[in-house]
Amino acid sequence: MGGGLREVFDLGSGMSILRLTFLGTSAAQPTLHRNLSGLAVKADADLLLFDCGEGSQRQMVRFGTGFTVDAVFFTHFHADHYLGIIGFLRTLGMMGREQPMHLYGPPPARRLLNQAVHLGVESLAFPTEIHELRDGDTVQRRGYTVQAVGVDHRINALGYVLQEDERPGRFNLEKARAMGIPSGPLYGQLQRGEAVELPDGRTIRPEEVLGEPRPGRRLVISGDTRPCPALVRAARDADLLIHESTFADEEQERAHETRHSTAREAARVAREAGAKRLVLTHLSSRHDTDPSRLLSQAREEFQGPVDVAHDGFTLELPMRD
Repeated sequence: MGGGLREVFDLGSGMSILRLTFLGTSAAQPTLHRNLSGLAVKADADLLLFDCGEGSQRQMVRFGTGFTVDAVFFTHFHADHYLGIIGFLRTLGMMGREQPMHLYGPPPARRLLNQAVHLGVESLAFPTEIHELRDGDTVQRRGYTVQAVGVDHRINALGYVLQEDERPGRFNLEKARAMGIPSGPLYGQLQRGEAVELPDGRTIRPEEVLGEPRPGRRLVISGDTRPCPALVRAARDADLLIHESTFADEEQERAHETRHSTAREAARVAREAGAKRLVLTHLSSRHDTDPSRLLSQAREEFQGPVDVAHDGFTLELPMRD
């Protein structure tokens, strides 16, 4: 994918739940109905933010995501995607946070986020760690990775791929019983991929009682971008592609000028990638209350499920069989 793996950051944690809550679905300016860009992703014990537009912390209260955020990933540094981090960090400080906050984004992340962190007279009561990511860089967490994808916008910008680790195959209970494996902790060890020794001295390997490994879930977030081959590659066989759809067909020229996408173009990316589901977000104020044109134009290109996100829209990605 693009520039390949340059750096790996290891943070820890795990994943079974994968739940998404859209905090803001408007484009450059907020409206009465839509806040600026923000997405909360609950990955089991982890809570991640992708972008943090102004007002994101109020949306988190409104939609009940909680504030135990482990990391924030910025797609780029246009104001509508990151200025909310200033108030959000200060709120965390007033709530007594002590553990470090990890902030990720493309260059110039270190310069801009460092300014945001230190804006004002009071200092934060907890440390912040700022990491600059480039195309292909991967953040390794327990149970999944987040990979950066270089996309096509007016400034340096990234999309992100959240990829769950491959899961062990299904446990064959009948076969385990036939092999004389006592029920209890040994079953759990085998399901975790660990070999076990039986009381009679036999060693049982996990592959003897487990089916074929099962692929993990794949979530792709476009950020602001024109349709681009890198994003098609990143979204290959994705369970969900979240793609910006600022404009409709009749605004194609404006989409080119501003390096944004139309709903039809977003759907074409989903179709070419073989994604299973598409959610449209980052809507121009022209489509604030009636996104029906965007939806119909996208459905002409992509035969899978398509939704237009609204603030508070929540969905959970099921495990793959």
